[in-house]
Amino acid sequence: MEKIAFIFPGQASQYVGMGKELFNSYEESRTVFEKADQTLGFSISRLCFEGPAEEVQLTPNTQPAILTTSIAIWVLLRASGVKPDYVAGHSLGEYSALVAVESLSFEHAVSLVRKRGQYMQEAVPVGEGSMAAIIALERPKVEKICQQVGEGVQLANYNSPVQIVISGTREGVDKAVELSLQAGAKRATLLPVSAPFHSKLMLPAQEKLKVHIERTMFHPLLIPLVTNVDARVIHTPQEAKDSLIRQVTSPVRWEDSMRHLIAQGVSTFVEVGPGKVLTNLIKRINKELKTFNIEDKETLNKFLNYYESLK
Repeated sequence: MEKIAFIFPGQASQYVGMGKELFNSYEESRTVFEKADQTLGFSISRLCFEGPAEEVQLTPNTQPAILTTSIAIWVLLRASGVKPDYVAGHSLGEYSALVAVESLSFEHAVSLVRKRGQYMQEAVPVGEGSMAAIIALERPKVEKICQQVGEGVQLANYNSPVQIVISGTREGVDKAVELSLQAGAKRATLLPVSAPFHSKLMLPAQEKLKVHIERTMFHPLLIPLVTNVDARVIHTPQEAKDSLIRQVTSPVRWEDSMRHLIAQGVSTFVEVGPGKVLTNLIKRINKELKTFNIEDKETLNKFLNYYESLK
């Protein structure tokens, strides 16, 4: 049977209405949303289903909202007997992946990502940080530009061969965008984010979050997970904790992680969560791979029909 990887999305995949159909249709999914509401002490489910969009976009809300929706989908796959060979998650999505491999309880995960979002938002005053996507400029050239600009900017996301995200101070990112366009980038676009994620400016958030992660019970991973920070497989609780801590200020090596999975023989990638961001990135990495995104009944049934055909 072909090897399958579940991949879990991070911030920027959110939208108002995510998970609502699953909540109304499946008891397993409804239970996940109810647990999230109870754990957080407010209705994250209402935010997911009804908005308003401005509140969903706030980082402390976005992170638990995406994680909850992703796990509400994953429990349906588990109930259907689907077991992946590997998992991975893009930034925040790594928490969802750890829940899926039973290293981290859902309740602990949703609490941690709520704090993660709060600490990230607090780390840099709004307006002082920035991020930008550099399109169609080779990785070595973007790295050289960041070095040239200095400590004001660094690589944040190695997403695909044609998309790299940079992060840092507003002045540093603006300068790197200018130099990238001069160096031949097809496009360089500032991102609508509220903080410079995956940069050294997030160090205060990393230090605060580290305390909570170290205190949280993690278990051995039942399925291999490929981490963002090292693009390699991990199995142990301490490796998982270390990866989550370091990822706050380290770049997301997504393209490298996906290529590592491909090297392990994975040929089918299933995006478990709202949107199709990761599915589109996979297609840019290797068009020959089979991809699915699952976010509602239609896409769930499409994948389950395919999975049954493999047996």
